[in-house]
Amino acid sequence: MLPLAVSLGDPAGVGPELLTEAWTRRAEEGLTPFFAVGGAMVLAEAAAIRGIAAPVERITDPAQAAEVFARALPVLDHADGSYKPGQPDRAGAELALASLTEAARLAVAGEAGGVVTGPIAKSRLAELGFAHPGQTEFVAAASGVALEDAVMMLAGPSLRTVPLTVHIALAEVSGALSAELIQRRCSIVAAALQRDFGLANPRLALAALNPHAGEDGRFGSEEAQIIAPAIAALRALGITVTGPHPADAMFAPHARGDYDVALCMYHDQALIPLKALDFDNGVNVTLGLPIVRTSPDHGTAFGIAGKRLANPGATIAALRMAGECAARRAMTS
Repeated sequence: MLPLAVSLGDPAGVGPELLTEAWTRRAEEGLTPFFAVGGAMVLAEAAAIRGIAAPVERITDPAQAAEVFARALPVLDHADGSYKPGQPDRAGAELALASLTEAARLAVAGEAGGVVTGPIAKSRLAELGFAHPGQTEFVAAASGVALEDAVMMLAGPSLRTVPLTVHIALAEVSGALSAELIQRRCSIVAAALQRDFGLANPRLALAALNPHAGEDGRFGSEEAQIIAPAIAALRALGITVTGPHPADAMFAPHARGDYDVALCMYHDQALIPLKALDFDNGVNVTLGLPIVRTSPDHGTAFGIAGKRLANPGATIAALRMAGECAARRAMTS
């Protein structure tokens, strides 16, 4: 299987130090070989400040990564910069963007088994003309996939969630929802859980939008007019789906065993339970792409960068999940 390409994220954030930490745990965590795209000096300095032994070795071809991986963290010769933890600047944003662009290109070109993206500062990239709301949208565009067909899923040991609307204001959610949107994204999720996660018959649970699932129309009509018709259409396609479930109850321990993924109507409805349960092990995975893409489900954490405080759990989980998904694709291709 091909090694994974990993983008640095913002070099002033926790991404570089957590990547070097993940490499030191490669054997115990059973990680697929991976290589960083650029930032050799940044990673070497990050490992030193982290206080870990993570030698860095430059490579010129992704194919060299598997052989180097046992003795050093392979870093593809590309853009580089200086390491200033907690001090984001334009040069760091340029490095982050260059690394992301090349990592995505390598995965799309079939030179890497997938891409794992480090955390970025979207506001910094916007100053460079980065027009995408986030890395999910960037990788979708790089893969030639329409934005509506790239679905964000958050996954942890306790829960998988999908926000059906993502980076929009809460006041806009109701107007953005439609039975067609729900059907399309649920179909993508079901297919991806079969292909990439090995679930023969994935069980989907749809959250309601309103309190108490609308209370028979007293608190809103979206459940009856939008969500229920979408569920009926999905069932007609043979997809196992239930709902709409009152969102305040569907994440209780006894309820989570009844489904494989919870599909939520808006961003925080999906991310709050995931982060409450699996903050240090949460993974952002993009479904519906021709490539595997994951990312640790946390930000740059500039405030603790370089202080040996950041937990590598989510980075390790993102690398592990990308490797597992890529392996399943390789077996069926």
